[in-house]
Amino acid sequence: MFAIVRTGGKQYRVAPGDKIVVEKLDGNAGDSITLSDVLLAGDGSDLKDTGGLTVAAEIVAQAKADKVVIFKKRRRHNYRRKKGHRQQHTILRIVSVGGQTAQQSSSTASAAPAQADASATDGAAPKAKAPRKAKSPSPAPEDAVSAEGVAPADAGTEATHEVSTSDAAPANNSSEGQQA
Repeated sequence: MFAIVRTGGKQYRVAPGDKIVVEKLDGNAGDSITLSDVLLAGDGSDLKDTGGLTVAAEIVAQAKADKVVIFKKRRRHNYRRKKGHRQQHTILRIVSVGGQTAQQSSSTASAAPAQADASATDGAAPKAKAPRKAKSPSPAPEDAVSAEGVAPADAGTEATHEVSTSDAAPANNSSEGQQA
């Protein structure tokens, strides 16, 4: 069974056995509390009436979040302000939702997959997966190594662009200078 509860201005979906982090609540580690602001409750796809429904939880720990740094600056005015903040949290473990505990919900959850497995075995056998093909290594270039055992500088590389000589400056030939 699950429920949606509101605490600290936020809404949480909970089920028996879940751990949630909420805004700070009064109490010490090990104390039990009840969350009475239940917005929605259900079991699977069936919704239940929330009238008088409560969620029982146990405080696991009181903790602080990571520090958030607030830095204000106005350029060219020598104005800098630095401030930090650590939000306080309470870690809760949900004991029961509407009287249903974690052990009861886990036994009903394990019964559902067992029924699904039984129906699957009655039908045809599941398909077997085909084995994967092994990747073949890429062939090395045959002329990658010269007779001396040293690879040329451009072995295994491909040209990404062609070099054009038409963009180069014309050579200074003595025959061209005489025609002009």
